[in-house]
Amino acid sequence: MIADQPKKSHTNYLGEYKFYAAGRWRSSHEAIDVIFPYENSIVAKVFLAQPGDVEASIAGAVKAFEITKKYSSFERSEILGKAACALKQNKENLAKILTLENGKAIKDARAEVDRAILTFTIAKEEAKRVGGEVLPVDIVSSTKGRFAVVKRFPIGPVAGITPFNFPLNLVCHKVAAAIAAGNPVIIKPASKTPLCALELAKIFESIKISENQSLPEGIFSVLPCKTSVAEPLITDDRIKLLSFTGSADVGWGLKNKAGKKKVTLELGGNAALIVHDDADVELAASRVSVGGFAVAGQSCISVQRIYVHEKVFDEFSKKLVSKVKTLVVGDPLNDKTDVASMVDVQNAQRVEQWVDLAVKDGGKLLFGGKRDKNITSIYLPTILANVPETSPVCTKEIFGPVVVLQKYKDFKDAVKRSNNSLYGLQAGIFTKDIDKIMFAFNELDVGGVMVNEVPTYRIDNQPYGGVKNSGFGREGPKYVIEEMTELKVMIVNVREP
Repeated sequence: MIADQPKKSHTNYLGEYKFYAAGRWRSSHEAIDVIFPYENSIVAKVFLAQPGDVEASIAGAVKAFEITKKYSSFERSEILGKAACALKQNKENLAKILTLENGKAIKDARAEVDRAILTFTIAKEEAKRVGGEVLPVDIVSSTKGRFAVVKRFPIGPVAGITPFNFPLNLVCHKVAAAIAAGNPVIIKPASKTPLCALELAKIFESIKISENQSLPEGIFSVLPCKTSVAEPLITDDRIKLLSFTGSADVGWGLKNKAGKKKVTLELGGNAALIVHDDADVELAASRVSVGGFAVAGQSCISVQRIYVHEKVFDEFSKKLVSKVKTLVVGDPLNDKTDVASMVDVQNAQRVEQWVDLAVKDGGKLLFGGKRDKNITSIYLPTILANVPETSPVCTKEIFGPVVVLQKYKDFKDAVKRSNNSLYGLQAGIFTKDIDKIMFAFNELDVGGVMVNEVPTYRIDNQPYGGVKNSGFGREGPKYVIEEMTELKVMIVNVREP
């Protein structure tokens, strides 16, 4: 079902947003418009940080670190708990803002706010568990009487660069872990979607550790700005860790510029799914109808390549087409909408070009295959089959609502073909055979394997990340905290009294 051409309206205009630098709301001579993709209408004006604001934020973070590194586990946990509570209280407002700046369906926006609340809640608990160990070092005769204490210490100011597709929760993953570890954090949000990050800054501005104690001014900054202006967040040695989520080309380029600081990269994907002949085909088709098309396919782990055993290929194809036909496509602010706008018309055009090329090269179009004639930022949910595996829809990250079905005979061959990608983020498998499950777990060259589930599945406490061109390091508060802390050992020579 496709919505009619929307009428342009000013009812969704949110006003002007200043940026938040070292505890102060600031404006500048330069601003950008934030566009609601579905209507192609302006929903906000956001002022852009300038070089002096970036410097103030870094200096403020360094100063704040002298305070945050001394916070107790209880204090760090309290900060995160109050942030989670504020997110919950503002859930509906945040979901609408998220939809307006990103274009995703409101039901997906609400789910993202719920995930953001969960991320802070998990980090709240992990803040109490940033520990270490007592290490026996009396392992040779010369070290008799000695023992060691190993403890984690906060690393220092952290910079996070976040993408447009999850403009709240991916910010929260970086912010929550940094605070849990005892570090100040500076966020550069995607230029298309800076509003949720700025709303999070409002929340942090209101948080107090106690009735008389506010947070230090530099603990959290949000700097929408040009890439060139953000350069010090990558190159300045006062920033101790850079966490980037985005495209592979940009991520690896940033790593080369980052110098001695730690870098974590969560980059692209090209998620493969294997549906074996003993699979629950109904379940597999149902899950793909969500995992391939939610958020208009604009997720690094959106289902893209589906390898289906030849015995169930026709059955799976028919069930998937039937389910995708029922998806409601249109106005993202409508509660019933399943698939809404892509982030802009240019990305919808790119997907259209790739699909057209796949069909021209011999692929079969089972469903969709075009943009909506009225809302040109909407690309219809699309199912392709038997596309040459050298086609861009198979080799690249399509980042759109498109899945490609391929037949296979041998399970090991399906695993091999799944691995034939520059990316290695997550993969999925539907089968009841424990031997095949373990083979896939051992052999799939990815950061996560989902069994009887689509690779799009993610829970926010898992170690999330990939290999190959998908980056390195893991998200999930517990695992990021390890990156954002340094181990220090103290060895004690106990003398007899």
